[in-house]
Amino acid sequence: MKVAISIPDRLFRAADRTAKRLRVPRSRLYTRALEAYLKRAERPDVTQRLNAVHARKGRGADAAWLAHGLEVLRNSDWED
Repeated sequence: MKVAISIPDRLFRAADRTAKRLRVPRSRLYTRALEAYLKRAERPDVTQRLNAVHARKGRGADAAWLAHGLEVLRNSDWED
């Protein structure tokens, strides 16, 4: 399908140079770029995924690490 779009001149020139370097038609370069963008846009946000993982783990691991860190500090020699 043919589509007419407007893009900034600098972006067009950069895409044109890249298409020539890769030896692909500009339309193929634009198609690949759009496919990659859409693939990333469809994935859940990394922050949302990390938050979900941490929410499932609960607070037990955090408390254990805090207790361990405090114990290490208590047993450390803090002289100047």
